[in-house]
Amino acid sequence: MWTIQEHRDVDKELSARVPIEILKRYEKWKDIAMLSGPQGLRAIKGFHDEALAGKWKGYRSSRLNEQWRVIYKIVADVLLVQVVRVTPHDYRRT
Repeated sequence: MWTIQEHRDVDKELSARVPIEILKRYEKWKDIAMLSGPQGLRAIKGFHDEALAGKWKGYRSSRLNEQWRVIYKIVADVLLVQVVRVTPHDYRRT
């Protein structure tokens, strides 16, 4: 069983501008991540789970739909998934 840890800004991002459909998909994404970890996310082709490069090296991205992404980091030694952002495909670091 994996633990999901959300950055404090994720709550603000989700409540401010995210459509209901994306909230539901994000909850499903969290369920899969909690039960199966990164292997479960990679197994579902619809998420197009991939490693990021450049400024985001060390992080991963999963699609929630054509536009929205979850950006997260894996801490394997403590079975932790750290969600950094839920974003409409904007990878700028703030």
